Amino acid sequence: MTNIKHVFFDLDHTLWDFETNSALAFQKIFSDHRLNVQLDDFLTVYKPLNFQYWKLYREERVTKAELRYKRLKDTFDALEKYVTDDLIDQLAIDYIENLPKFNHLIHGTEEILKYLKSKYQLHIITNGFQEVQSRKMQSTNIDHYFDQIITSETVGVKKPNPKVFEYALTASGAQNYESIMIGDSLEADIQGAIDVGMKAIYCDFESEEPGNSENYIAVNSLVDIKQYL
Repeated sequence: MTNIKHVFFDLDHTLWDFETNSALAFQKIFSDHRLNVQLDDFLTVYKPLNFQYWKLYREERVTKAELRYKRLKDTFDALEKYVTDDLIDQLAIDYIENLPKFNHLIHGTEEILKYLKSKYQLHIITNGFQEVQSRKMQSTNIDHYFDQIITSETVGVKKPNPKVFEYALTASGAQNYESIMIGDSLEADIQGAIDVGMKAIYCDFESEEPGNSENYIAVNSLVDIKQYL
C-alpha cells in the first residue's frame, strides 16, 4: 500500500486484549468485595449488555456515569442477584481502577508495532475513557510506539463522528490520503475513517477467512497487516 505515512490504531479489542483483562478485573473486584457471583455466568450476561451500552454511549444517548452503572445493574438484575446501588457504584469505580493493571495484549501486537514503527508514524484513536487508556498502554509497555494518543473525551465526540478523525489528523500533522485506520469495529473505526477519506484495515479476529470490501482490507490477525504495509 503506497503513500501511507501515518497508521492509526484503535486500542481496545484491537491491540489491548479487553476481554481477558476485563474478566481478570471482575474476578479481582468480586473477590475483594466477597461477592458471590459466578464469573462465567456474569460475563455471559454482561458482555452483550456492555456492547449495547457502549453503542448508546457512542451515540450520545447515555452518559459515562450511566454506562458504568447501568451495565452492572442490568447484569445483576438479569442474574436475579440483589446488589445495592452503593455497592454497584463502588464496583464500577474499582473496575475502572483495576482494569488497566492487567496487561494482556492481542496476539501479534508487539510484533506488528515493532515492524511498523520503523516505517510509519503510529497513533492511537480510542473511544475509551481518557483516565484509563494511557494507564493500559503504560502497563503493557506499548505507549512508546505512538506519537499521538487521541481519546474521544479529548475531542468531545466519539468515533465514528468525523470530528474525532479530523482532530487526530490535525494533531498528528497527517493528511487523510496518507493515513490508514486499523480497528475492530466496522462502525466506529472503519466507516468512521472511510468517511473522512482515510484508508482502513478491519481486524476481524473472529473469522478464519475475513472478506475484503472495496472500501477496506480485512485481516484475522495483526501479523497479517504485514502483507499490506
